[in-house]
Amino acid sequence: MSFRAAVYRLVRRVPRGTVVTYGQVAVMLGAPRSARAVGGAMRRCPDDVPWHRVVNSQGRISRRRRMGSMLTQRIRLEQEGVPIHRGRVLLERYRWESRSGRCNWR
Repeated sequence: MSFRAAVYRLVRRVPRGTVVTYGQVAVMLGAPRSARAVGGAMRRCPDDVPWHRVVNSQGRISRRRRMGSMLTQRIRLEQEGVPIHRGRVLLERYRWESRSGRCNWR
């Protein structure tokens, strides 16, 4: 399985009403220094991947190239019950912690 496919598989498991960070996905895949690669994968994700549930390490919505996608992400998160307060998600409350821990992609 490719790294990108592993990212998508993991992000599909993130429950509604929770978020993960790019770095958290990288760590869970056993590649802790690959947060940017996770971001690169998310830029190209298929429609069935809940991309809006992935935020940066401060809980902020990362800038995107497509016009309106930051607003779309905010709206989708709020519809799932994840409020954005002062431009960020409270990770202490809404961060998803996988019970299965790491899921190596190799």
